[in-house]
Amino acid sequence: MQSTGRRLLGYALLYKKMIIFALVFLALAVSTEMAGPIIAKRMIDTHIMGIENTWYQVPEKDDYTAEYNGAYYKRMDHVEPGAAQGAAGQILQIGRTYYWLDGQVRTDGRKTADGGTVTIEGDWGSASYPAKALSAAELYPFYRPEIPALLLSAAAYFGLLVVGAGFTYGQRLFLQTSANKIVKRMRDDVFARLQRLPVSYFDRLPAGKIVSRVTNDTEAVRELFVAVLANFFTGIIYIAAILTALFLLNVRLALIAVPIVPILVIWIALYRRYAGRYNKAIRSKISDINGMINESIQGMPIIKAFRREPSINGEFEAHNGALYGYQSKLLNLNSLTSHNLVNLVRNVLFLVLILTFWKGSFGTGVTVGVLYAFIDYMNRMFQPIVGIVNQLTNLESARVSAERVFQLLDEQGDEVAEGTIPRYKGEVEFHNVFFAYKDEEWVLKDIRFQAAQGETVALVGHTGSGKSSIMNLLFRFYDVQQGSITIDGRDIRDLPRQHLRAHMGIVLQDPFMFTGTIASNVSLEDPSISRESVIQALKDVGAYDMFMKFPRGIDEPVVEKGSTLSLGQRQLISFARALAFNPAILILDEATASIDSETESLIQKALDVVKQGRTTFVIAHRLSTIRQADQILVLDHGRIAERGNHDQLMALEGKYFGMYQLQSGFAAAVT
Repeated sequence: MQSTGRRLLGYALLYKKMIIFALVFLALAVSTEMAGPIIAKRMIDTHIMGIENTWYQVPEKDDYTAEYNGAYYKRMDHVEPGAAQGAAGQILQIGRTYYWLDGQVRTDGRKTADGGTVTIEGDWGSASYPAKALSAAELYPFYRPEIPALLLSAAAYFGLLVVGAGFTYGQRLFLQTSANKIVKRMRDDVFARLQRLPVSYFDRLPAGKIVSRVTNDTEAVRELFVAVLANFFTGIIYIAAILTALFLLNVRLALIAVPIVPILVIWIALYRRYAGRYNKAIRSKISDINGMINESIQGMPIIKAFRREPSINGEFEAHNGALYGYQSKLLNLNSLTSHNLVNLVRNVLFLVLILTFWKGSFGTGVTVGVLYAFIDYMNRMFQPIVGIVNQLTNLESARVSAERVFQLLDEQGDEVAEGTIPRYKGEVEFHNVFFAYKDEEWVLKDIRFQAAQGETVALVGHTGSGKSSIMNLLFRFYDVQQGSITIDGRDIRDLPRQHLRAHMGIVLQDPFMFTGTIASNVSLEDPSISRESVIQALKDVGAYDMFMKFPRGIDEPVVEKGSTLSLGQRQLISFARALAFNPAILILDEATASIDSETESLIQKALDVVKQGRTTFVIAHRLSTIRQADQILVLDHGRIAERGNHDQLMALEGKYFGMYQLQSGFAAAVT
């Protein structure tokens, strides 16, 4: 089985073009930002601090000359090779005062001024030179030639910021759009997988936990692509680009920054080791809470009727308290390893830089501009590092959530079969069927019977005798462990489940209603069932006139579970639904068990209409409703104890006779 990371990468590759565009825009954005400190370095070293270069007297005035004491001077980097040069001079800044020194002097060292003398002390020794303090009016001509270049550089710097902002917008737009598409695809896959999972899966996992995986867990995965990976991609590219720029700037300075990378890697590894445990527990507890909330909402009438509110509140508080405990542990871990630790590392790094610079270990290669660019780059480097660190929590949460989503996707489901099969006759036969929900705890034992086309077969017996299990096997909600079931002589295991169920219908004791309208609950939004078919089905079961009395007729809204309809009305819709789909085999699972006597006559007429021309299986508690069945199977502890029609079983005076007499006597007593 592929790792979670590989599978997430597989989803990302579905939209690789958009992600590549995002990475290209990211690279361009980084490139523009990396040029900023270089421009700033040039502005400082060349256009501002460059005034301390040697100046040579020239005979003529031009754009790069400065006038001082009636003579023209040009800075050495502006003097053309081979041009005539006169006397040299030097400008030094000491404190907030600028001094003019005649001649070319050595400037690397500690500078002091005392009256008209400037002293320079370095490893090479010391020297003193006569100097003249410059006024602002005398100093300005030396800066004037650099003003146009300074303004141009400032404009370029601002322009790069604007261009970089545009590339950053494009990068985020492409990356987040692709992330939303990835998670949309993942949610589609998860929901599609749910449709293929066998009924047994939903029997063993609460609905709330399944909902949590489809909603909460996929949302956490969306955060992985939208926020986490965006920050990680951006951070890695920025860090790599900045380290490259630092080495181009100054190798010795760059070596100070290199240890940050292994520190960050170790940091992430240690964080994941501890945070992973807490995130798994948090996700599990969120699922438990969702499952409990769903169960509480479904069973609220029972909770209130039996005054179980305090008990339910206590159970919820226990789950919620456990969740709070794990979240507190994760919060403590995040507080310990958050951006505060990043700031500590950064401040230690700057302290090392200051100490090294103060001791002069960098030599003469580090100018004020280089130092400024280095600090600017380091500040820029720590921004993505903070972004990465702040996303570590989301990274672990998303990783755990992705594992849970992929666990669901890995559940064995039914393959969706293409096309359809012709409507079968509906001749059903059970051949020595044995079935158990768990290991070999047999629920059905050696079940054998035949149902001819158009026959009605009734299944009766005490609770747990195996009636519903027979229907579960016929629908292939489960498969038999021993024996076989055939329809028209063909083993149902050789038929895709979708094809098998295409010609089956079911009416449950408490029919499920979907949010929509009465008409949509009959057709189930199947395009092959026209509105005319819906109307005819409702008329055939005798329900059309009843529903047309509603303000919107058969377009009357139906809320979740059909709670605004009576049980009899829901049952009539369920019968109409079965009739509209025209199944070859119809299962009536205690369809009249909870109906009052007044509604039963209407339901019985609908039942007689629905059964015509199709093989019908009836699970019944009211034996009076199955007197006309062609075949009655009496089940006892998973075996067929008796079989025959009503008259035959009554004549036998066995279990069926006793059950019928008991119900008849009870009915007479009530009357």
